[in-house]
Amino acid sequence: MTASATAAGDGNLDDVRVALVTGGGTGIGAACCRALAAEGYRVAVHYRSSEETALKLVAELPDAIALRADLAIETDVDAMIADLKEKAGRVDVLVNNAGFNVNAPMLSMKLEDYDRVAAVARGTWYLTKLVLRRFMLRKKWGRIINMTSVVGHTGNPGQIPYTMVKAGLDAFTKSLAQELSGRDILVNAVAPGFIDTDMTGELPDEIRDSILARIPQGRMGRPEEIADVVTYLATRASYINGTVIHVNGGMYGG
Repeated sequence: MTASATAAGDGNLDDVRVALVTGGGTGIGAACCRALAAEGYRVAVHYRSSEETALKLVAELPDAIALRADLAIETDVDAMIADLKEKAGRVDVLVNNAGFNVNAPMLSMKLEDYDRVAAVARGTWYLTKLVLRRFMLRKKWGRIINMTSVVGHTGNPGQIPYTMVKAGLDAFTKSLAQELSGRDILVNAVAPGFIDTDMTGELPDEIRDSILARIPQGRMGRPEEIADVVTYLATRASYINGTVIHVNGGMYGG
């Protein structure tokens, strides 16, 4: 158990810091769960639909917790926080990784498609509010890490609602850091570039090749490379706040 993940106490389970990772069952979220668990955190793995992979991941990690909720539904978020309060009693690190995307040009996208993407951002705002009120402000310590995206800065055709939401999360990061001024609750964002996940693995070869041509390192990133930055912010960074950290192989410098 690393010192970073153990609060003051005798090392009992109640003294172990807890990390909640939304969208933690797959891809970057799962990599973050594994990395935080390796640092000694007790991990709460949130999922909406990836139950099988989330439960498999929880079985791998010591004392991990699985939490199912649709972040777009307020009562789901309320129930998840109540469940987490009962099972863990605390949240010290919140990784807002969950997201949703609909790929379509603006002129053919339906209003309900936009609303589905935006509803997850609304849920992220509400979840963060509850975590602050119920846990972090009481402990006077916390780390909030928002997963944004390079496309929130560069734009991406066919993903306008997604790029709007990701850019908005960057602004949310900076504004919340200022609201929490004077407290030891730090808020940062990690903006991945194109990462080798199941989602990008389904891209047609011509699109994948065009993406690679824009990345100076000539390859997509690995989920673990994003998780490394998230873990640093959660465990060792004490003077980084209100910042967006780009991890994209040189594709965009911020």
